[in-house]
Amino acid sequence: MNPSICLPSSAPSLNPNANPFHGYLLASRPSPIRRRSTPSTTAIRAQQLPVAREAVLKDFHRRRALKIITGLQNFNRDNVASVVTAADKGGATHVDIACDPELVKLAIALTSLPVCVSSVDPAAFPAAIEAGATMVEIGNYDSFYEAGIVFSPEQILNLTTETRRILPYVPLSVTVPHTLSLPDQIKLAELLEQEGVDIIQTEGGKCSNPSKSGVLGLIEKATPTLAAAYSISRAVKIPVMCSSGLSAVTAPMAITAGASGVGVGSAINKLNDVVAMIAEVRSIAASLGISADRSSLADEKIVVM
Repeated sequence: MNPSICLPSSAPSLNPNANPFHGYLLASRPSPIRRRSTPSTTAIRAQQLPVAREAVLKDFHRRRALKIITGLQNFNRDNVASVVTAADKGGATHVDIACDPELVKLAIALTSLPVCVSSVDPAAFPAAIEAGATMVEIGNYDSFYEAGIVFSPEQILNLTTETRRILPYVPLSVTVPHTLSLPDQIKLAELLEQEGVDIIQTEGGKCSNPSKSGVLGLIEKATPTLAAAYSISRAVKIPVMCSSGLSAVTAPMAITAGASGVGVGSAINKLNDVVAMIAEVRSIAASLGISADRSSLADEKIVVM
């Protein structure tokens, strides 16, 4: 599959050392970013996480994780609240929201699930962790592709290195772009594993254009991310999360392909009714066999590391 089919031919590749928030993101975010001085490693170490690292990662190691994603640039509080509620009531194991401290506070008021924050600005993560987030994600690039922005392996490695420097003990997930060929995705995943990343996330649904409807169309939609999950999971020892373009039909295929969990975004947040969202999350959770036996982290004895 041609990885560039849904990208404009003039799509720019980011400079490895450039901050992609400059320009496009600063203009699109509803309020200006207030820069904070980056805490030192010692300061971050002193800020004990509210949920232990192993508790956050346990569902990935059990190959039963279901992360519901609101969107890296979704700052709509009502929508985020609905999606987080659906994740909590529907049987998900994690939620993934935009990297904003106020959204984090909103999420943790609604659920005891681990809250992951997504960004491509490492300096934004510490404030979200202080607010209660327990995991960070470099990824969920879909909105960037729509703006013609493509991430290079060098860019992603630099962002990963900086994030690990700032937050050495916080669970870290990194998305491998579908815009790379499968061999290059595998190579990047191996390098990310060497950098100490905890989870590799795949993608591809945005650039898949199914020719069929119904079940056949759902399978076609998921093909790119399923192929990436299969290939990457056989090249690295860390968990792989299959994300983008998945449904209740294809989520079990991701686990069979080698993924340790699935990430679902648009299938949930495109719905306008929280009841419908809950039903969809339950359907996906049931397809993975995790809806009945999920236990809340709030019910476990957790030793903070």
